Parts: sequence; C-alpha cells; structure tokens
Amino acid sequence: MRISLFSLLLTAVFGAHAQSTLPLPNATSEGFCVAVQQIMASTSMVGNNEIFTDMPSYRHSKPMVDPLSIYQVVSYSGPMPIMVSCKIKGAAHLRSAFGEDAAGEQHYCPTVARDVKQQAIAQLEREGLTEAAAKAATFVIVDNEPFMTGRDYLSDFQLSYVGDDGAIHINSPGLFHDYDSWTTWILPEKFEGQSYCHIATVDYLQALAKGDMEPGITMTTADDAPVTPQESSM
Repeated sequence: MRISLFSLLLTAVFGAHAQSTLPLPNATSEGFCVAVQQIMASTSMVGNNEIFTDMPSYRHSKPMVDPLSIYQVVSYSGPMPIMVSCKIKGAAHLRSAFGEDAAGEQHYCPTVARDVKQQAIAQLEREGLTEAAAKAATFVIVDNEPFMTGRDYLSDFQLSYVGDDGAIHINSPGLFHDYDSWTTWILPEKFEGQSYCHIATVDYLQALAKGDMEPGITMTTADDAPVTPQESSM
C-alpha cells in the first residue's frame, strides 16, 4: 500500500520513530521488510513492499522514496525460508523527503540480525528446547560493514560459518548510501539513499541450533537462486 496524506500528517504530528518491532513478522510475509525498514531507519512509516518470486527482478529493483516503495525476496533451502533480502530507504533520505520527524537514527543489517537471533532463542525456549536455545545464544552476529556497490552486495557469500573460536557466526551483509553524503550530488537519483540487507531467518537459526542444518551454506543471487519453496530432498 502507498503512504496516504493522512499517515504523513500523523508522522508530522506525532513523530515516526519506531520503538519496538519484536516479534518480527513471518519471513515470507510482506510485513518482514516493512519491519526492517522501520528498524533500520527508526521510522514508523509504511510503504508498498513487493515480494519477488524470481531473483533477476529483485536484482534490478531500486527502492523509491516517494511514494515509499521497497522490495523483498526470500531464499529457500527446500521448503524452509532461510534468508530474506530487503531493499529499503535510508533514514536521511526519508527525512529529506518527509521532514526531520520522519526518521531517526540509522541502523544497519546486523541490528536486525540480532533481533532475529533473540526471536529464535525465545521461540525455542517457549517450545521447551532449552539445549537448542542455549546453543542459539552462542551464535555470533558478525558486524558486517555495508558495501558501497551493488556488485558486492549481490556476490555469493556464506550465510553462516564456524569461526576460529568454534562458534557459529551469522553474516548479514548489506549495502548503504548515506543521502546526507556529498556523493549524493554525483550519483544518479536511483542510487541515492539506498539501504539493502541479506538477513538470516528465525527458521534457519533454529535449524542450526537444533542440528537440523550444518553451518556453511553459500547464498547466491544468480538467476536460478531458489526463491520459492522447494520439495524437500529428505
């Protein structure tokens, strides 16, 4: 859905800074990348989120600030959603378009990954899987620095790996352009103020914690990337 004039007026009057987004929406829902937008730009603004079912469409998409339009694709291992990729707008670009109260502090992909980790732990604890919850608590969320180019963001990477410390590490690479930067003056408009993420799902972290999957899976944005549920090979 597109932002209405009424919602913008509410933003102007009451402010837009998001306070809490947990629990996160289901990874396959339109709400997931909307929540990521709200977390990372500290905003309560809601735009139109399109979920793609083919990777080339996601690769070529570019978020827009007005109307606020964001994009999402989900990567699967068999029937399980294991990673969500989001293309959203940065806080500075929202402020420029909708006023200073439209967004607050800029956050980055590992912030969301930590929320996912906490949600995975909480769900495992509710299910009485205390050992798996304890294992998930040891997962290390890597503080990935965002890339500057789409080529790097779209390159293959390991979603998880075992570090030298013996712990499972979770990557959440992204891309970020600061709209307040001088580089905005020389960039084409379609590249300005963009903020992208690859984020592991709650399902994936739980599968690692329970031993249902091994760390080390390599993610791709190639044309044939599995972005719809697949039949299990088991």
